[in-house]
Amino acid sequence: MTDHRDAADMSRLLVVANRLPVTTQVEGGELTLLPSSGGLVTGLRPWHEQGGGAWIGWPGDTAGLSAAALVDLDRQLADSRFVPVNLSADEVERYYHGFANRVLWPLFHYQVDRVPVDAADWDAYQQANQRFADAVVREYRSGDTIWVHDYQLMLVPAMVREKIPHARIGFFLHIPFPSSEVFRVLPWRRQILEGLLGADLVGFHTFAYLRHFISSLLHVDGVEVDVDRVHLDGRDVRLGAFPMGIDARSFAALADEPATVAEAAAIRHNAGDRQLILGVDRLDYTKGIPRRLQMIERLLTRHPELADAIRFVQIAVPSRGEVDSYQRFKRQVDEQVGRINGTFGTLRSVPVHYVHNSVSPRELVALYRAADVMLVTPLRDGMNLVAKEFAASRVDEDGVLVLSEFAGAATELDGAVVVNPYDIESVVDRILHALSLSREERRTRMKTMRTQVAEHDVHAWAARFVTTLRLSRPADGVPAVDAPGPSLTSALDGVHRAARVRVLLDYDGTLVPLARSPEAAMPDAELLDLLAALAALPDTKVDIVSGRPREPLEAWFGHLPIGLWAEHGFWHRTGPGDVWQPAATVLPDWQDRLRPVLEQFVAATPGSRLEIKAASLAWHFRGAQREHGLRQAHELRMLLGTAFSNQPWGVHEGKKVIEVRLRAADKAVVAARLAAEAELSSAIVVVGDERTDEDLFRALPASSIRIAVGTPSRYASHLVDDYRDVRRVLHALAEARQTRPRAS
Repeated sequence: MTDHRDAADMSRLLVVANRLPVTTQVEGGELTLLPSSGGLVTGLRPWHEQGGGAWIGWPGDTAGLSAAALVDLDRQLADSRFVPVNLSADEVERYYHGFANRVLWPLFHYQVDRVPVDAADWDAYQQANQRFADAVVREYRSGDTIWVHDYQLMLVPAMVREKIPHARIGFFLHIPFPSSEVFRVLPWRRQILEGLLGADLVGFHTFAYLRHFISSLLHVDGVEVDVDRVHLDGRDVRLGAFPMGIDARSFAALADEPATVAEAAAIRHNAGDRQLILGVDRLDYTKGIPRRLQMIERLLTRHPELADAIRFVQIAVPSRGEVDSYQRFKRQVDEQVGRINGTFGTLRSVPVHYVHNSVSPRELVALYRAADVMLVTPLRDGMNLVAKEFAASRVDEDGVLVLSEFAGAATELDGAVVVNPYDIESVVDRILHALSLSREERRTRMKTMRTQVAEHDVHAWAARFVTTLRLSRPADGVPAVDAPGPSLTSALDGVHRAARVRVLLDYDGTLVPLARSPEAAMPDAELLDLLAALAALPDTKVDIVSGRPREPLEAWFGHLPIGLWAEHGFWHRTGPGDVWQPAATVLPDWQDRLRPVLEQFVAATPGSRLEIKAASLAWHFRGAQREHGLRQAHELRMLLGTAFSNQPWGVHEGKKVIEVRLRAADKAVVAARLAAEAELSSAIVVVGDERTDEDLFRALPASSIRIAVGTPSRYASHLVDDYRDVRRVLHALAEARQTRPRAS
């Protein structure tokens, strides 16, 4: 068995899911635990078996077990490192069937009309989540990695964080995250977001779901996202897309077994000369089974000659049969099947073979192998692993996948025939197209999908998520950035003793407070005197590296013997009277396409303004109403990233500013140049307060002193509160080096 754990981090993994990966079965008075199937269990089994961790979840209904059987159950679970969260029948009804599946499930799948008006089970959802969180806290050991799964447990991360502040927590959502307009229907939307933000890493299947989550954070709570992370309470919450895979190798191996090949041949023989169309789903309204039956009905209406030329097999695995709405849904499907077969059945056969039952893994893979066309047309689906199972099972590289664009898998499976399940006529056309594809084109499409599925299987998914989570927070739970205090003092002592010192300083938010407009942040006399004193020190070189244009920097600091870098390093002058030099040639018309877009946002956002520089265009919204400004910034960032990709500029987000900047304007380039110029005996001190300064921090040697202002940075070595702390640090540096002899 392959060990997917990071060799550098052998901490335990605590998996937290609604269900344990076993099913309790009592036969003849004997209690046995049967392994469950499914992608999550398959992907995490190696981590559980090899890592010494625990799996925390509900063991199922144990109400019918005797006292002795319950004792036996606890023993068997403990032997397998399974930690049960025992829920009463009422708790299961209200938390799981009630709030999770009657409220969250339809809402997150865009079925807003199915959400009950009196969603009164929120209290049960909170209480059950607290039960799971308490179980995690009891099981936790220092250094453990906690991975919480899915919509049933979205409050758990924050609940665990409250009890274990430095725990390393990940959360993965296995269903779609809806658009913010849909999510905001939920009365408890703020509590759900706060629950998820208790994690260090929140993962989704696709970038679309990630974008919806970011929009919801902004529209519901006004929370700003810095590209792929949220700065919250002195820590970073990472956000990412992690498309889940399947155990592709196992499906391929089962498909190649002689018994499976024989089963597939029998299915084909039974179908005669008919082309076989297959659907495999849980009986759930999100899977689009009624619409799929309408597709088949419309196909036969348009082409009645196909009644004896095709066979549609629909496997509908029972799901939540005890819920009234699902019983009504089943009756609807049954009636549709009866109507189609009654209308289009012939003496030879009926066109729809409907199986409302589970099938064995071998029967399932045999059906995959036998099908000419696979219909996977959910109305909305987080990923849909059936589509990937079909591709993995086609070791013969044949068959065609017709796939809904609203399934997460559609973003990965390029060889599929992608359809809109709401457009019945169009889907019928695409089914006819799929049935007519040549063997060569079927093979090309299937090979593409099989490669994707094999290379991005469930084991790679689990490894990527856990590795990203463990990198997000050190194993010992210590924050990545030191708080200001003795550690910074100690580091500065080393700088005082260095033969030479290079000091790199951001300006806005670092040397002066952030102002509502760029013009309102002129340097005061104290700052000018401090910079002059620093620059006059022996063997000390000072540079200001700012996003501002040349003109204000020259006006404010041109008389000082310091280096000036304008527009994030695009322009540079070494000292008073020197000519400003550009980092690259600027095309005169590079802003022509971008400027009208930004001007539209200025017009639509009162209080915002456009700053035009040689190497950048900056849309400032510090003067705008907070929520409206944040929403507009989000929309602008999405628009620029989509409409102007693959250009010689990049989109950058700062504090209350969205900037489009030529790639040559990069503080990391400045850092690399200055580090190369610095002698081995030099100490480097860099201070900055925003994302562009992370480029500086990241590009400098590890021995440099990198001080973040206000917000922690993963690349900074120290943190101070504001510009006043920065000035105190610079004063201390100046005083310490005044009495130091000049280097020879």
